[in-house]
Amino acid sequence: MEILMDPTIWAGLMTLVVLEIVLGIDNLVFIAILADKLPPKQRDKARVIGLSLALFMRLGLLSVISWMVTLTKPLFSVADFSFSGRDLILLLGGIFLLFKATMELHERLEGNTHQEGANRGYAKFWAVVVQIVILDAVFSLDAVITAVGMVNDLPVMMAAVVIAMAVMLLASKPLTNFVNAHPTIVVLCLSFLLMIGLSLIAEGFGIHIPKGYLYAAIGFSILIESFNQIARRNYIKHEARRPMRERTAEAIMRLMGQPHAQPQVDDNTPRKVKETFAEEERYMISGVLTLASRTLRSVMTPRTEISWVDCERSRDEVREQLLDTPHSLFPVCRDELDEIIGVVRAKDLLVALDRGVNIAEFAALTPPLVVPETMDVIKLLAVLRRAKGRLVVVTNEFGVVQGLVTPLDVLEAIAGEFPDEDETPDIVAEDGRWLVQGGADLHSLEQALNCDDLVSPTEDYASLAGFLLSHSGHMPTVGDVIELNSLRFEILAVSDYRIELVSISKVISPYDQDE
Repeated sequence: MEILMDPTIWAGLMTLVVLEIVLGIDNLVFIAILADKLPPKQRDKARVIGLSLALFMRLGLLSVISWMVTLTKPLFSVADFSFSGRDLILLLGGIFLLFKATMELHERLEGNTHQEGANRGYAKFWAVVVQIVILDAVFSLDAVITAVGMVNDLPVMMAAVVIAMAVMLLASKPLTNFVNAHPTIVVLCLSFLLMIGLSLIAEGFGIHIPKGYLYAAIGFSILIESFNQIARRNYIKHEARRPMRERTAEAIMRLMGQPHAQPQVDDNTPRKVKETFAEEERYMISGVLTLASRTLRSVMTPRTEISWVDCERSRDEVREQLLDTPHSLFPVCRDELDEIIGVVRAKDLLVALDRGVNIAEFAALTPPLVVPETMDVIKLLAVLRRAKGRLVVVTNEFGVVQGLVTPLDVLEAIAGEFPDEDETPDIVAEDGRWLVQGGADLHSLEQALNCDDLVSPTEDYASLAGFLLSHSGHMPTVGDVIELNSLRFEILAVSDYRIELVSISKVISPYDQDE
């Protein structure tokens, strides 16, 4: 009854059960590997026999070693230390535990795991059983020495071994899966072995360490690990709520070495992977992955830049406009852009003009495809396929034309700009700064500046001008300077209440200058 009422006995018993289970995992893994060489019908029987033999092996070793540690008569002395049979057992056991734990930690920290052999031929049943018996003798040493180092009562040691083996016998498969899914628990228990090994060596030299100190350290470590497991599970739950597309995009962005990709749990991405992608490849892959998150306004040609044909103008004026503009497709409208009649090819309209065909009647043969500005860019791809090379008109909820989209616009969103003869690139790098058009797309600007804090999913702007207007709160004038997100924006040109040209440079902090 005194043993049952002692709280340190129960603490030692519970801790020892956990350690015995973890120490038995390797034994369990190798028994499973050996049993897998047998026919499927004999595997479960081999596992039961193997674990049962391990139980008897440990109980026998416990009895022998527990008796040997009672040999306290000094055998020899070295300097100021005298050593008995018990001291030698503790010293050898402590050294064995340090060696075992160090090797296991090295193997796990290096990322090596037990590999199953490639030989899939069936072996003889008793040949496998003999191999299991040999393995049991080897793998039982660390568990037995750990038990001797943890508690002083043989009944408690035996009870812990029996309970641990019973748990392993009943839950061998889920237990193995749990330990494999939580590698930090194994590392924590191996760290406990290091501490127990050191305590055994200290005992061998006559330095007594109270068991309560060991229990307190182990208990505190288990409490911290439980907090870590709870935090990890909550993080995984949070990640599971995020769209699969977003998580996949971030993972690929990390592989490409993007600096703004967020790190994940158990991130093992090699640094050299990013070297396999050229800069243009990373740009294009990034464009593909961010395409689904972009608004239609960010890829379309805005209303102010649309070249359109007024069917009310004379034939000579229309012909001159077609010849002077490099575009191949034109919306044909009546008096204003919002009155679109159709979309025609420039060469077809030139032929129709030479034949004296009415422009409005000719344009009406190819009516425009109209989509709302709220449409998803991915869904727009299907519309562009149906358009068969024609442009698509983008309107708002009131039917006012907001812009045009062509397959080239989508390609530019992925691979960068392909300016026409009459166009200049929206983003030009020049002497440590960037000259950027006010209508430049923020996604492309982020990739050019190698930053990730310009696009906001909660804001309605899609261009650099919209970004600056939203943050400044007023229409800036030429020469105004705005500093945001470690970037310096200097307004170079403004016309008709529009920001035409901006100079962007990175703000260098004093800390960066010192480095």
